[in-house]
Amino acid sequence: MTTASTHVLVTGGAGYLGSVLSRGLLDRGYRVTVLDNFMYRQNSLMDCCDEEGFQVVRGDCRDERLLTDLLRTVDIIVPLAALVGAPLCDRDRVGAYTVNFEAVQLLCKLSSPRQRIIFPVTNSGYGIGQPGVPCTEESPLRPISLYGETKVKAERVVLDRGNAITLRLATVFGVSPRMRMDLLVNDFVWRAVQDRAVVVFEGHCKRNYIHIRDVVRTFLHAIDHFDEMKDRPYNVGLDDANLSKLELCRVIQRLIPHFVSFEAPIGEDPDKRDYIVSNQRLLATGFKPEWSLERGIRELMKCYTIIKAGQYANV
Repeated sequence: MTTASTHVLVTGGAGYLGSVLSRGLLDRGYRVTVLDNFMYRQNSLMDCCDEEGFQVVRGDCRDERLLTDLLRTVDIIVPLAALVGAPLCDRDRVGAYTVNFEAVQLLCKLSSPRQRIIFPVTNSGYGIGQPGVPCTEESPLRPISLYGETKVKAERVVLDRGNAITLRLATVFGVSPRMRMDLLVNDFVWRAVQDRAVVVFEGHCKRNYIHIRDVVRTFLHAIDHFDEMKDRPYNVGLDDANLSKLELCRVIQRLIPHFVSFEAPIGEDPDKRDYIVSNQRLLATGFKPEWSLERGIRELMKCYTIIKAGQYANV
């Protein structure tokens, strides 16, 4: 299978991650078909429209007839379409279940066993880990949100189907044509640039982070090393960025000295995730991240010189 003849279907390909991945796949020489419902009225794929190998379809990832037609010529399937994040899933619980789980289940049923699936999930499935003990891919999955639950269920279906790789993504940060400012690093840097301050709830809670372009590089790496990586999950994050919210603030303060953070003495964050993660399984395949947290913060500082808040979130 040569790169030029390889056809990739990306559902949700106009979203925060999908719009960067679609461009990356095209730059590598793959044929790319994006299926998206454009629910945020985004124009994030405009720079792909001049590519002969690019096709875009406006539609619903739960439409069986449409999926059956699109799958006829596809070699690799990347199911990105999802209601992403706990707040959005709580707002539309039926949509969360049907898009995040049932649509992936449908893809597994309709696709041929020869077609490869690379499926991103979330390391939020680890829920609340043991203090000081990194979660590995063998750690128990104990999601504490509907979003995490639907992704964990969908991952199981994909791995049981076989000829697949799942990527358990850390909290993603960085700039995208379909920007999201509600992700934790992106949000805190926005507040540092615009408000010069942030009030932090549950400041001790830790999580892992990864830049969006390293996520795209992970997908490309998984395609290149599919046979040796297949049928296993992989944590995707920065081993040196297992940080609490307060530690993240201190990293931002080094680059934006006027930024101050306060931990709220009362109140709580509805997002109770608290864990650290080991990414050694992915690193052992030869993958190496290129984007540090500091590099991503500098990128975001430039981005926030350009855009304003309001239209760049999932809720």
